[in-house]
Amino acid sequence: MNKEMLKKDLYTAVNGDWIDQAAIPADKPATGGFQDLVDEIDDLMIKDTLNMKEHPETIPNELMKQYIAYYTLAQNYEKRDQDGAEPLLPLLKRVEDISSFDDLNQQLSDWLLSGMPLPFGLDIDADMKNTKINALFAGAPGLILPDKTYYAEGHPQAQQLLDIFSDMTLQLFQLAGVSLEKAKAYTEEALRFDQLLAPLVKSAEESADYSKMYNPQSAEEFVQHSTHLALKKLLQDLIGAQPEKIIVTEPNYFEQMDAFVNPETFSLMKSWMMVMTLNSLTGYLSEEFRQAGGIYNRALSGAPEARPQKKAAFYLASGRFSQVVGDYYGKNYFGEQAKKDVRKMVETMIVVYQERLAANRWLSDETREKAILKLNTLGIHVGYPDKIPAIYTQFNVVSAEDGGTLLSNALHFSRLSREDEFKKWNKEVDRDEWEMSADTVNAYYHPFRNIIVFPAAILQAPFYSLKQSKSANYGGIGAVIAHEISHAFDNNGALFDEYGNLNNWWTETDQQQFKKLAEEMIQQFDGLEIAGGTVNGKLTVSENIADAGGLSCALEAAKREADVDLAAFFINWATIWRMKARPEYAQLLLSVDVHAPNQLRANVQVKNIDDFYQIFDITEQDAMYLAPEKRVHIW
Repeated sequence: MNKEMLKKDLYTAVNGDWIDQAAIPADKPATGGFQDLVDEIDDLMIKDTLNMKEHPETIPNELMKQYIAYYTLAQNYEKRDQDGAEPLLPLLKRVEDISSFDDLNQQLSDWLLSGMPLPFGLDIDADMKNTKINALFAGAPGLILPDKTYYAEGHPQAQQLLDIFSDMTLQLFQLAGVSLEKAKAYTEEALRFDQLLAPLVKSAEESADYSKMYNPQSAEEFVQHSTHLALKKLLQDLIGAQPEKIIVTEPNYFEQMDAFVNPETFSLMKSWMMVMTLNSLTGYLSEEFRQAGGIYNRALSGAPEARPQKKAAFYLASGRFSQVVGDYYGKNYFGEQAKKDVRKMVETMIVVYQERLAANRWLSDETREKAILKLNTLGIHVGYPDKIPAIYTQFNVVSAEDGGTLLSNALHFSRLSREDEFKKWNKEVDRDEWEMSADTVNAYYHPFRNIIVFPAAILQAPFYSLKQSKSANYGGIGAVIAHEISHAFDNNGALFDEYGNLNNWWTETDQQQFKKLAEEMIQQFDGLEIAGGTVNGKLTVSENIADAGGLSCALEAAKREADVDLAAFFINWATIWRMKARPEYAQLLLSVDVHAPNQLRANVQVKNIDDFYQIFDITEQDAMYLAPEKRVHIW
């Protein structure tokens, strides 16, 4: 490794040769540390899936048997091609047949449970101020463009993307047998309805502030948002009651609902429903539909090709049976030794974090005690869950021989999942339920539950390996672990107490100091130029605070080992963020991703760490140097 290059750019010094040689697969927007692991696991699981399909006697249990049956439907492209648009047509007809709000209201709950599009959404999650109990949430739908900021006048990509979306939608309507004249009318009206929604929904930056999600309303208040939709009846049909509380995540949107959901806009809304229905289901249809239906997303990501058929079928099946497949992966490929080792690392990191909090110079005793209490209450999940959610026992595949199609099964399972979700209203929250499957290369902190989760799939090199030095492991998985712990104390997580309740446990003075430090982190990243654009410091602040806390805490843990090698620590930190992305995808991430670009995650955070300068002899003459007074230290 070139030491002089390292003083200019740690990320490039560590990853430059890899970047020069790495090839982005034709069906991918990027490749890199995370993506390489995903590919390895995909290849492994596809191999096992095909083996179980060919040798049914090797299928370990009934749930995996249903997964294989669903995969069999997904990979039968010959049958999918024969069916063509047929499985989709009843859904398009269902939209086409509604001629008034009365028509829609008579079937509103069934419409929602069936997964048909509506200009609002309802779901169930823990009540943010009483997280032991599940509450009803109401939110806005997604826009056609990636973010509301794309709708601002003069956005360089907006019109081009809308044109691509329109052309794709016209192709899909024609594949579905809709006349060109009708298709053009539907598409044009759908875009007009989308334009009505855009000013009223939150941007990615606004959505990143969790505290603004909590806007409780009574059922009586909520149903008054629409003069034309039978919201009161909908609530009764879905949960059997008029709830005392509905948590509205986008109050401005609902307050304006009558302005865009009314008899004058009904035709626009209906066309929007047609277009959304058509576009959302192409992956379950013929190869022609699948290829055409991905045109817009490929334009967003820059990927020139769709996923290969074999992998696309696997993604559909493993996505539907995610916890079943994750359970299989965890039990077959994640050893007990690794599980114990990683759990020990998590516990070590919590102890280090506790000691750092105890020594913190800017927190008062009162706030510090509450922070340590929250840390000691943190739930830890490593590898894979103890149980698979019961809903999967209801997923019984109807085979092609018995008249089932991939789409009919997918729609049935989605409906079962929605019905199951609404049954959880006002019931106790299952704090042990995972939101990721064990074969997912990722990790997360859940603020409503105060838990950290590390799926088995991320517990591999370069993040973690028994073959790597402990210092390298701390620079990889150690920093990831401490990153997730840090989310409990980022600008969002810090709003929630040890039970996951939205509850201010800070003194006023401490809160102001924390906001000042968070603002310093915003400024450190805001406006940094990369990938033909600039970083939004507010959008990325929570992840940047977590990165900073994770890196400094993992470093502290690494230094406590007898065979510490801080150079290996920093080098592996830079290694895990290696990524080569297509320009279109890199620019998209700048607009919508709450994480900073990988190169900056690697480079900017180390500049805040004093040890980095000593280990690599970084001086004021070097590009990686940052003056001490500009270094940001929070956790």
